[in-house]
Amino acid sequence: MENKPHLRTVNVTRYITPLREGGSLPALAEADDDFKYVLKFKGAGHGVKALIAELIGGEVARVLKFKMPELVFANLDEAFGRTEADEEIQDLLQGSQGLNLALHYLSGAINYDPVVTVVDAKLASQIVWLDAFITNVDRTFRNTNMLVWHKELWLIDHGACLYFHHSWTNWEKHAQSPFALIKDHVLLPKASALKEVDSEFKAILSITVLQSIVNLIPQEWLVWEDSDDTPEMIREVYLQFLLMRLNHSEIFINEAQNARKTLI
Repeated sequence: MENKPHLRTVNVTRYITPLREGGSLPALAEADDDFKYVLKFKGAGHGVKALIAELIGGEVARVLKFKMPELVFANLDEAFGRTEADEEIQDLLQGSQGLNLALHYLSGAINYDPVVTVVDAKLASQIVWLDAFITNVDRTFRNTNMLVWHKELWLIDHGACLYFHHSWTNWEKHAQSPFALIKDHVLLPKASALKEVDSEFKAILSITVLQSIVNLIPQEWLVWEDSDDTPEMIREVYLQFLLMRLNHSEIFINEAQNARKTLI
């Protein structure tokens, strides 16, 4: 039986503090289930597309059995943020009414440091494969987007993946791109088992699994002012992009292997 993705929905009850590491002003917030979350706002810079990337990238990672903080839909009531003193944050909250996306906050987690934490070849290859597949530009030495929590490696922040959707033209060409930016991946030097991982992961990511992930995208995130496409058409492009990329995985595998040869 395939592991069908599912996301809970929580209501944000308290804005705690902005997390200013990124340009999109994510925040630490509390919800009505009494858990704390890293909240990503649809009213931020890249809007719903960053949330869609976070959702698809995160759930693909989860299906592939990576350690991932739970993703939830986070509902912001229209009255939320009216008492916020910071005008920039108040505007962000007011522009993010409705469904946003949040990651369970891993209290006490520390940023991954390649000098301190050793990652074996298999796990490194798995993470490199994932990021090449979803075209994730954000797992570099400068910004590893990995945490160590309870002595295990956790993946976070996939909002910069699937960057083809910011132009939304010629997606077929993007789907078959080698993804040259994989050369900057922090784990590429250790990724010596890419072929093995490719076979294993392609067996897991069936069309049914990918369809179920794409189906998680809320309808309200698929009404784009800069596109005449219907939500159904947009959803289908995401699915076909992932399927085409998967079916031509040798393109990005070869790119990663060639880039790795220049590093070792």
